[in-house]
Amino acid sequence: MGMAENEGKMQGWLHLIRYNRIGLQYSRKRYFILEDDCLNSFKSIPTSHTEEPVRRAIIDSCIRVVDNGRGSHRRKLFFIFTIYNTANHNDQLKLGATSSEEAARWIHALQDAAVKTVDLVSCSKRKYQPFRLSVSKRTEKRSIDWTSTSSVHVEAMTSDVIAPSPWEIFGCQNACSGLRLFKEATDRDSNVRRWDDHPAIMAVGVINGTPEAVFRTVMAVDASRTEWDFCFHKGSVVEQLDGHTDIVHVQLYKHCLPWAMKRRDLLVRRYWRREDDGTYVILYHSVFHKKCQRQNGFVRAYVKSGGYVIIPMNRGKKCVVRNMLSVDWRCWKSYLRKAYARSITICMVGTVAALREMYKTKEECSIDIGVLESEEEIKTEVGCKRIQNETNEAMPGYISGTSSISGLNDIADEFFDVPAPSEDEEGWPSNANSDSCYVNSGQPKFSSAANFVKRLQDLAVPKKGYIDLQSVSWGDSLSCSYGTTLPRDANLKMPCSCAEADPTSFLIRGKTYLHDQKKIKAKGTLMQLVGADWIKSSKREDDLAGRSNGIVTNYAAEGRSDFFFVINIQVPGTTTCSLALYYMVKMPLKETPLLERFIDGDDAFRDSRFKLIPYISKGSWIVRQSVGRKSCLVGQALQMNYFRGKNYLELGIDLGSSTVAKGVVGLVLGYLNNLVIEMAFVIQGDTAEELPEILVGTCRLNHLDAAKAVSTDAISSSIS
Repeated sequence: MGMAENEGKMQGWLHLIRYNRIGLQYSRKRYFILEDDCLNSFKSIPTSHTEEPVRRAIIDSCIRVVDNGRGSHRRKLFFIFTIYNTANHNDQLKLGATSSEEAARWIHALQDAAVKTVDLVSCSKRKYQPFRLSVSKRTEKRSIDWTSTSSVHVEAMTSDVIAPSPWEIFGCQNACSGLRLFKEATDRDSNVRRWDDHPAIMAVGVINGTPEAVFRTVMAVDASRTEWDFCFHKGSVVEQLDGHTDIVHVQLYKHCLPWAMKRRDLLVRRYWRREDDGTYVILYHSVFHKKCQRQNGFVRAYVKSGGYVIIPMNRGKKCVVRNMLSVDWRCWKSYLRKAYARSITICMVGTVAALREMYKTKEECSIDIGVLESEEEIKTEVGCKRIQNETNEAMPGYISGTSSISGLNDIADEFFDVPAPSEDEEGWPSNANSDSCYVNSGQPKFSSAANFVKRLQDLAVPKKGYIDLQSVSWGDSLSCSYGTTLPRDANLKMPCSCAEADPTSFLIRGKTYLHDQKKIKAKGTLMQLVGADWIKSSKREDDLAGRSNGIVTNYAAEGRSDFFFVINIQVPGTTTCSLALYYMVKMPLKETPLLERFIDGDDAFRDSRFKLIPYISKGSWIVRQSVGRKSCLVGQALQMNYFRGKNYLELGIDLGSSTVAKGVVGLVLGYLNNLVIEMAFVIQGDTAEELPEILVGTCRLNHLDAAKAVSTDAISSSIS
């Protein structure tokens, strides 16, 4: 599918994905043009600038874009994303691109268009109206360069935390493979031995292929994988959980194992995402699934953590591939554990060398494949044109009078096709819910830094037929008042406690950032952490600051003028968990105009400025890789709810609003009480007057334990 970015607009073919009245899915190919803040839909490529679109919708500050990941329709793979209105979640449009890169560029362009309208339209100051339309006149052109990197995405390309590398090199394979080998670095102050029984090992190599091509190759679990993965015998997708997560079963060849060792198989939950800089992250760990029990002749190995990171280089023509793995091979003889565990793992990650060689020898073949794909696209184009001609004969083209984004759906083109089974559905039936069918959220992406918020999802419950082998149980905890349920410990010796993190560990925009893009160490914070909550409930808990007998209301009852800034991170599930951080402003709000504007501003402005910087200072490499160290505008990644009181502003971050967030949940469940999590919050400065930035506040969470979360019912009973 071709896509062009020029003259301040973005255009290309996308597939409109809809459901008919009886619930069957179908798709229609349409040509979309995003120009300024207007999204136009055509049935064919417009022949002139004066040609009117079939349908049109305005992209304003109420718009969010959800990355739904991979999905198949009639045996064709799409990368799907949904555009929806925060004022009316039923007003949405689902589109599919044929490549992840194309989908990412559309997502970023739509996000940029929405952000650029924040100062023009405030969706919180007006009642909801459907998207504004211009059905007969074109909007005045403004010069917008979609190819440039906006402030929304530039953050994702650099780390915003000063921290040592979690890996240290220990060797290099022979000259033929040339792979560098690393092991996970241990903390110097810890008593962990240099090599444990199941070490995390990483192999790094450069591959002469695009990141997207390598990503597709690595994700395949069919016969094509045997061309490079010499440890792989066969595999299958047991269940597709959503567009970013699935359950995969893999059987390994015996020749990669020591003599007399039984064959091994793996059952893992696999999650993937694409970063804003074009990096692909694939992470997996072992699970139990009722549809894939242990098989005769195989010993099921336990994957503690594993994955790939595919980093673009040379403008995307090549990529660096990192393959990381930590496995318990279930060796029953003690003398075999230490002797063979590391060698088997090194053999597994060494497949990167075979992957590199395959791409070296397939350059000519890839050209032939490209020709064949072009021929298929030509056939598809011809077929689409024939269908369009038939449709046009039956119904003349028109511009819809509807003004919502869902108006871009071709309602008249409703077909009742019998859906063909997807490749993922063959062999194993799927009980997964269609999360991508309904968007109950804001957009899931900025893959990197909003990722802390994404990591704590669904702490309590296994679902969809599988069970994480690292589970977390809920228990009863002591009750107390709001703002005091999570104890503070500046010495970080008490488990399940919090403290303020060192602000100098975080990088923020300096005075000259708009000119040189340089960031500086933060020197301090605008607020101090005065309280924290770690609570659980049967429902989502909002407006904690306004509750009686809490730290905020108690201050107000005493007649004190202190102002509170509360961040409530809500983790949905059968049991909902909330992490609430209570900050007190150190100085009058008038002395910090940007903070005052944020507190008294509208929701659209707040969504465009509130930024989170996460960092896992202690924990497994897979969690560090999952969370990242990059800042993110949370309001553009997740649904946020704001509660303004007389002496406080509470920010409710709804983790359930992101479908992508669910993919990382299983990777963190077993590690939560072994993690030290640091976070910093900042109001983003976009103008010279707003720079340099100053951190709002920081926190350090020491070995959180879900079992120690305090029940809201217990708090209520203690208050009464």
